[in-house]
Amino acid sequence: MVSGSEVGVFARDRSTMLSYSALGAYTFWLYAFGPALALMRDELRFSYTMTSTYSAVWAVGSVVAGAGFATMAARVGRRSLLWWSALTATGGAAVFTVTHTITATLAGATVLGFAGTTLQTTTQSILSDHHGPRRDQALVEANIGAAVCAVVAPLAVGLLHATPLTWRAGMALPALALAALYLFYRYQPFPAPPGQPPVARHGYRLSPACWLLCLLVAVGIGAEFCVVYFGPELLTATTGLRTPAAATAMTVFYAGILAGRLGGGRLARRPGRTGVLMWGSLAVTLAGLLALWLSGATAAALTGLFTTGLGIANLFPLSLALALAAAPGHTDTANARAQLLGGSLVIAAPFLLGVLADQVGLFAAFGVVPVLIALSGALLYAGLHSQRTRG
Repeated sequence: MVSGSEVGVFARDRSTMLSYSALGAYTFWLYAFGPALALMRDELRFSYTMTSTYSAVWAVGSVVAGAGFATMAARVGRRSLLWWSALTATGGAAVFTVTHTITATLAGATVLGFAGTTLQTTTQSILSDHHGPRRDQALVEANIGAAVCAVVAPLAVGLLHATPLTWRAGMALPALALAALYLFYRYQPFPAPPGQPPVARHGYRLSPACWLLCLLVAVGIGAEFCVVYFGPELLTATTGLRTPAAATAMTVFYAGILAGRLGGGRLARRPGRTGVLMWGSLAVTLAGLLALWLSGATAAALTGLFTTGLGIANLFPLSLALALAAAPGHTDTANARAQLLGGSLVIAAPFLLGVLADQVGLFAAFGVVPVLIALSGALLYAGLHSQRTRG
């Protein structure tokens, strides 16, 4: 069968829509996790250090998923892996929400991080191989749903917490969505990696270009989570906003991400522009970060926060598209390495920023984030140059 991408037409067929929807279910959990954790802390009365531990175990689960994804995909196949990871993520979410001890909820968060990341990575591999040279458009469109969830998930958790159902009902919504997807798509075949036998060859080494681009994916993720974790504190430190107002103001960042991905989805419809769009995204992100960091005025800082979201919105899907394109026939391996590095940077980059903030103050320490964006530019240049040289 000839896919739409092979004849120059981008087709949003059943495999595509299933991947978009499954990714949306996972990202709802991802963005609901922070608000749910804050509400759980009020119930269980644990410390801020323990709050950080919950985020860390989720990230550790992501790292383990990235380390083992290629092997799992080769052994059980993508269709089985998608439904298995969806079921396991649902189980992890259930343990996290219905139990009332720190040990059990930590276990649930770990399982959710591992299985949810596996679900995310599976959908990305499916979209990449199914759409080939149009993978950039597919990955950007898939992440539009993630941006919608970034806005909707905290709102849903908060609204439901004001009812007798509490915040736990919000964490059940992705499970219901995945159950509905299973009923409609359980027999849907998925594309195999092009030119690959059913079991992937072992011992394949990614090219230097692919490794550089996988690291680019990870550095972009690290920069985004630095803003997510420390954005409210920076607004409080530089503009005088109180903590509740600064936390609420982060909605501006997520709105910027949504707007950026909607715009990116339109721009990516023309194939062959991924590198140009990446350079533009990095430039917009850097401009937004400098305004957020250096302005000191509330209106200017919020404008910078929105601009940062606008630029950072497409760093992940576009850099991932470049990394996967640099490993033809070995999508699962490249995808796994990108997720492994990304999970590691989610832990390392905010931790580094936090340590520096304790030593020199948050304002000076936040300079780590523009440096990460500058590093992304260097990695992008090196990765594309290495790819052209090898080609």
